[in-house]
Amino acid sequence: PLRAMHHKLPVLGFRLGGLAYLTDANFLPDSTLAQLQDCDTIVLNALRHEPHLSHFSLSEAVAILAELKPRRAYLTHISHQLGRHREVEATLPPWVRLAYDGLEVEVSE
Repeated sequence: PLRAMHHKLPVLGFRLGGLAYLTDANFLPDSTLAQLQDCDTIVLNALRHEPHLSHFSLSEAVAILAELKPRRAYLTHISHQLGRHREVEATLPPWVRLAYDGLEVEVSE
């Protein structure tokens, strides 16, 4: 398990091989960031553009991902306040994508 915070509530994410899944948080401690250093694929929440009490904003999520440098990343737990999928994706680094219902991600062991 990967420790995280959802405002004042401790929550867990998971790492399974090269895939990390942290989808409902607004803070990752240094110990979790260390566990994510060599991760190939990261799924992380990005609720909206504006800061939020218990979720990462888009800029916060992208900053974390830029620090971790996974091969690819998917943003999830997105609200309608973030904007239209195509328009938001056009602003992201090429290795970061917005997740969507029905998305299948292939991962290697």
